[in-house]
Amino acid sequence: MIFDSGSQRDQRALERLATERIAWLTTVTPEGQPQSVPVWFLWQDGTILVYGDNRAQRNRNIAANPRVSFHFNDDAGSDVVFIEGEAAVDPSVGPILDHTAYLAKYMDRIISSFGTPEQYAERYDVPIVIRPTRGRSPY
Repeated sequence: MIFDSGSQRDQRALERLATERIAWLTTVTPEGQPQSVPVWFLWQDGTILVYGDNRAQRNRNIAANPRVSFHFNDDAGSDVVFIEGEAAVDPSVGPILDHTAYLAKYMDRIISSFGTPEQYAERYDVPIVIRPTRGRSPY
């Protein structure tokens, strides 16, 4: 598992993985162009779960090249966390409506942006699991 040294940096990285609500996911098009998008996510069992928009280019990018990067905003430059990993669409995760931890984390935003969890689930129905291969929190 990444961030398991016990250092304060690693502890802070794990805290951000558990509590942050927005992160940036970078995939690469088949032509080699990096594309970064903000995503909602859930850190669980050493993996990152993202429910992707079924119309998104990132789904095709991951199918062509599973290598991704994932990072958080950091305006001050002193709380940097970024992760490299392998991503895959994983239908075994199940639909978002069955994922209570994800719904609990984002229910307020789902309701304010989409109206109901069912409306959100119609569009964001691609379960993407990122398995981190490397994590860095250099400061």
